[in-house]
Amino acid sequence: MISYEKLWVTMKKKGISQYKLMKYYGVSAGQLERMKKNMHVSTHTIEKFCEILDCNVEDIMEFKEQDERRREEKD
Repeated sequence: MISYEKLWVTMKKKGISQYKLMKYYGVSAGQLERMKKNMHVSTHTIEKFCEILDCNVEDIMEFKEQDERRREEKD
């Protein structure tokens, strides 16, 4: 599973809010919602976030194994 938990940490470090992403960078609310739910987004979207946040892919997403995901769901 791909997790976007790191995105929210990176946004906070960079001082960029969800509102700013939508208002100034044209990111849709739908894209943000999909990332909150760790759903599929295009590589174009990932690239756009990397450009906006001036970061690398690993600063916004990571792969989590299924066993780890199940443990988190139980907690």
